[in-house]
Amino acid sequence: MTRTEHAEPAPRRRRGRPGYDQRAILRAAVELFNRRGYDATSMGDLAKELGLTKAAIYHHVTSKEQLLGQALDDALDELTAVVTEASREQAGVSAYQRLREVLRRSVEVLVAHQPSVTLLLRVRGNSEIELAALERRRWLDDRLAALVADAVAEGALRDTVPPGLVSRLLFGMVNSLVEWYRPDGAYDLALVADAITAIAFDGLAKHEV
Repeated sequence: MTRTEHAEPAPRRRRGRPGYDQRAILRAAVELFNRRGYDATSMGDLAKELGLTKAAIYHHVTSKEQLLGQALDDALDELTAVVTEASREQAGVSAYQRLREVLRRSVEVLVAHQPSVTLLLRVRGNSEIELAALERRRWLDDRLAALVADAVAEGALRDTVPPGLVSRLLFGMVNSLVEWYRPDGAYDLALVADAITAIAFDGLAKHEV
């Protein structure tokens, strides 16, 4: 190449509008679904909320249903992994210890995914996606109930309360956080997790008479 020759400049890569990738669109959709209700929210509403055209949103997602499915997976995937791990027998770790850990970890998962969990708790099975999410919730209840039954068999928990009821009450305590917990509020995550775990198991622990 001679001194008078110049290389052609590399073509500039087109960049999407900053702040509106697929993850950002999902966050905005979940917030809008929680505020307005999923059924009452259209893709046009989401586009207006973001200041985008519907075509720009469809560049990232195919439908409102896809956004709902992604949000519900976000709410359920990590908790499913936590419960699955706790359901496995572990050498030197009792079912009671695993049950306590599940409850603590459930608090952490809810706080980390609070908007998506809030949406999950509001679905009523009006679509195949919602029905699938509800089925996953039932699976979690069943796995937790089995773990409660194992802890009862160990003699660590009282046997006067049905395991299925215990499972629903434990998850109910955790799920109630969506109504009032705020990360910048008066109580930090560790304190809340400790309090829920202590209250649940001090009440459930088997005491010798």
